[in-house]
Amino acid sequence: MHDSASEPEVICEKRGHAGVITMNRPKALNALTLTMVRDMAQALDEWELDPSVRHIVLTGAGGKAFCAGGDIRKLYDLGKVGRQQEAVRFWREEYILNHRIKTYSKPYVSLIDGICMGGGAGVSLPGSYQVAGDNYLFAMPEVGIGFFPDVGASYFLPRLPDHSGFWLALTGGRIRLADAMALGLAGHYVPTAKFPALFDALAAAKDVGSTIAAFAEKPPGSTLRDDCRQIEAVLSLHDGSKIVEQLEGDEASSLEFARKTAATIRTKSPMSLAITLAQMHRGKGLASFADVMKMEFRIVSRICHGHDFYEGIRAVLVDKDNAPHWQPASFDAVDPAAVDAHFASLGDDELVFPVR
Repeated sequence: MHDSASEPEVICEKRGHAGVITMNRPKALNALTLTMVRDMAQALDEWELDPSVRHIVLTGAGGKAFCAGGDIRKLYDLGKVGRQQEAVRFWREEYILNHRIKTYSKPYVSLIDGICMGGGAGVSLPGSYQVAGDNYLFAMPEVGIGFFPDVGASYFLPRLPDHSGFWLALTGGRIRLADAMALGLAGHYVPTAKFPALFDALAAAKDVGSTIAAFAEKPPGSTLRDDCRQIEAVLSLHDGSKIVEQLEGDEASSLEFARKTAATIRTKSPMSLAITLAQMHRGKGLASFADVMKMEFRIVSRICHGHDFYEGIRAVLVDKDNAPHWQPASFDAVDPAAVDAHFASLGDDELVFPVR
């Protein structure tokens, strides 16, 4: 037996033709730490030069979560004692890893069966293949803790159909397998019972695409795209106040989906929502994933010095009273100049990707 305290946070090993990365913090829902980011990056560097490794397979230990995001409680603790630059170091290296995965020269397969949120999306969505199991659960819930959807969300979410990515970003809505497949967040559905066999087949596979296709099945039906299509014109607006106003207005009042969306948005941080809405529209116009990551690094470098990030985590994870006191408290009170300031250049502190 192994002492759980001595278990590595991430396990990197070669199995057949595959370089396998297992995020190994099941009790913490495989939440990412700086150590994990660095170990994953090192493995990818080594395996890219190893001709015996033909593709990468990423998975999460424990059965409940693929990866629930970054370890935000650690980032909260650093910021509360004035050590924001240490927190920024985590985000800098995490974002570089996200970009590394996006530009990786070998097929990169994520086997997602369980919770995939925040940072979990960042280490899976940039890759070549996202395979979803029966227990798949996706969300970008950052606006509920005074943060913003990062790790490349500015690239992926605005490009989803029917402005569904805007709905995910502004509500933090949780979706399961059927909806993820309908939106394109997952490319293949493989029943959970077949995951062990798929894992073994990938270790032996020479062609990743055909191997996954051989295990894939038709997913269940979804209504989320239709729901988002009904309010797409509202979701496309640039003003958060107008979005909520129109979702609650006479024209949409008969739509239960619109009412629920408006009610959910009203519980989130107004500043985070304004930043998120701006990043979605800006991200949609950026062709380069690298430029998106640079933009998100500018935002995170400012937001970690603000109020709502710490207040949101306090309310959800520390005191657990679920009663955050946002500053400002309403959309109407958000200063557009304060939002724009999050997107300004960082000068010498800009995110720079290593030359390979």
